[in-house]
Amino acid sequence: MTEAVLTASGRPGSIFLKLPATSANLGPGFDALGLAMSFYLTIDAVIAPDGAFAMEATGRDAELCGRLDGNLILETYRDVVRSAGGDPPAISLLLHNEIPLGMGCGSSAAALLAGVLLANHFGDLGMTGYQAMEEACRREGHPDNVAACWLGGMTTSAPKISGNEGEFVAASFAAPREWGLMLAIPAAGLATTKARALLPERYNKADAVLNVQHAALVVAAFALGRGDLLRTAMADRMHQPYRMEACPLLPLLLPLAELPGVLGVSLSGAGPSVLVIHERAARTEIRSAIAGAAGQVELIEANTSQGTIISVT
Repeated sequence: MTEAVLTASGRPGSIFLKLPATSANLGPGFDALGLAMSFYLTIDAVIAPDGAFAMEATGRDAELCGRLDGNLILETYRDVVRSAGGDPPAISLLLHNEIPLGMGCGSSAAALLAGVLLANHFGDLGMTGYQAMEEACRREGHPDNVAACWLGGMTTSAPKISGNEGEFVAASFAAPREWGLMLAIPAAGLATTKARALLPERYNKADAVLNVQHAALVVAAFALGRGDLLRTAMADRMHQPYRMEACPLLPLLLPLAELPGVLGVSLSGAGPSVLVIHERAARTEIRSAIAGAAGQVELIEANTSQGTIISVT
C-alpha cells in the first residue's frame, strides 16, 4: 500500500481509492473463498479545508452513502486513527458507489477497508497493505470479502491459529478470462447478522466433509480453468440450504447450474443476491434463462477484478 505523501504544508496530500465489490463463499467455501467483481466503490479524499467533515456521494444508494452520521467509512477512519493514539483530522470525501448495499456484494468490506486506508494515509500510521487488510478483516469478523477486495481475483483466506489474535493469511490468483459473472439482485436486502442467525450450531460429519472436498475443488477449478470441475464444486451443504427461505432467488436459479454454458450458481456471500459464473459465449442465453426462471430481476454483469487501487498525490 502506498504510504502518505506529505505536501509542502506538512499535511497529507489527497488520496484516491477504488475498491471492488466482492462475492464470498462461492458455494462451499464458507468464510474462506472470495471473488473480486468489476463494479466499485471509489473515493477521492482530502483534508477538509474548513476543518469540518464533508461527504458528497453519487451512484447507488447515494443518500445513504452520503450521510455523515453512522457512516461506516468515517467511523472506521476515526476509530483506527484514535486506536493508534492519533487525532483524526477532518476530511472531505467525494464518493461514487456502484455496490448494492445489503445484497451480499461486499459493501461493508469495501467500506471498512476504505476507512482503514484513509486512516493510514491521513493519520500517517505507516501500515503495510497487508496490515491494512488484516485490520479490516478483524473489524469484519471474517476475512473472505476483505481479502478479495484488497487482493483481487479469486482469493482463499483464513485466520492464523498460532501467533497474535487477529492475524490472517490470504492468497489470490486470477480467474480465467473466458469466464464471466452475472449477479441477480432481488428487490429486498438481507442483513448479514440475520443471515448468520439462520445457520445451525453443529453440522453432521458427512456434510462437513463434502464442503471441505468441494471448497478444495473450487480452488482447483479456478486455478486450472476447469469449468467442468466448478459445476460440481459449487454445491454446498453448510449455509445455502438454511438460507433458502430468506433468499428466494436461490431455489429459482440453482437449477440453472445444469444448463450448457453455466459453470456454477451460488449465493453471493450471505445473500440474498445470486452469483452465476458462466462461459462468455453463452451470455445471451444465460440472461434469458435467468429472466425465465426469476422474472424481471436486476442483473449486474461483471468480470473478475483486480484488487484495490490506491493513488496518492
